[in-house]
Amino acid sequence: MSEKLNRRGLLRTSVGALALAGVGIAELSVPAAAQERRPQLPPIPGMLGDRLANEMWYVLDDVTLFHRLPEVTAAFRAIGAALGGDLAMENIVKNWTEMSTKPEYPGNYTAYMTPVREPLQTLSRIQLGVFDRHYRPYSPRLITAFADFGQGLLYDPRRAEYQSEVHMMNGSPTPGYHLWHAILRAQMFLGIDRRRWAALDPLIGLAWAMQSVAKPHPRQPNPPLPRATVLELAASWLPRSPSQLDTAFQAFPYPDSPPGWEGRTIASSR
Repeated sequence: MSEKLNRRGLLRTSVGALALAGVGIAELSVPAAAQERRPQLPPIPGMLGDRLANEMWYVLDDVTLFHRLPEVTAAFRAIGAALGGDLAMENIVKNWTEMSTKPEYPGNYTAYMTPVREPLQTLSRIQLGVFDRHYRPYSPRLITAFADFGQGLLYDPRRAEYQSEVHMMNGSPTPGYHLWHAILRAQMFLGIDRRRWAALDPLIGLAWAMQSVAKPHPRQPNPPLPRATVLELAASWLPRSPSQLDTAFQAFPYPDSPPGWEGRTIASSR
């Protein structure tokens, strides 16, 4: 599938994202036909932020990390066996970072990740299944879920036992967004849910940028970023193509400053 076709969907999504950002990234009204798959979720005392977004990230962490499904455990073991054991995830980021700057890319990286196509297919099915249980595919409300995640606005007391009540990428600074991008690029090159991951990749980049600015605390409620900052970051990240995101994710640990941020940097803008 061509990158041009993918970008059409991304641009449509970015329009919805900017509308969200313009009203505080939480208050967009959508037609009844486009309402989300909103399950009847019981209130959680002490929870802060969007209830559905909290639930999505809670379930995603539960099935892939805290109480891994057996098939997820098997997938990670297969990836480890093929790509370096306990260092497999680190190796994926390292090799993607190096290979994506070579003229042979993406062929070189595709060949490197081909041995783990089956476990990558499993991880894709599980992750997208969680997203689809809560949001319709390509929904603009997914942008809110990722933006709130990056800002650290989703405070979930159910995670107290893990000492990380806030749904956010672990680590400060965190390599998690780079790993997610590297894995989804392999999934795209290997023909695994390519269109879906092409649409989600800019949201991952946006969350990375927002977390880099907000620097949320993992155990306490965090304030939202200023609306102007949200708008700037959304306008910068959401229209980017997969190849543009490849370039963006070469930066580490923080993104390069978006256009219009002369004199400011992502790392020091808050």
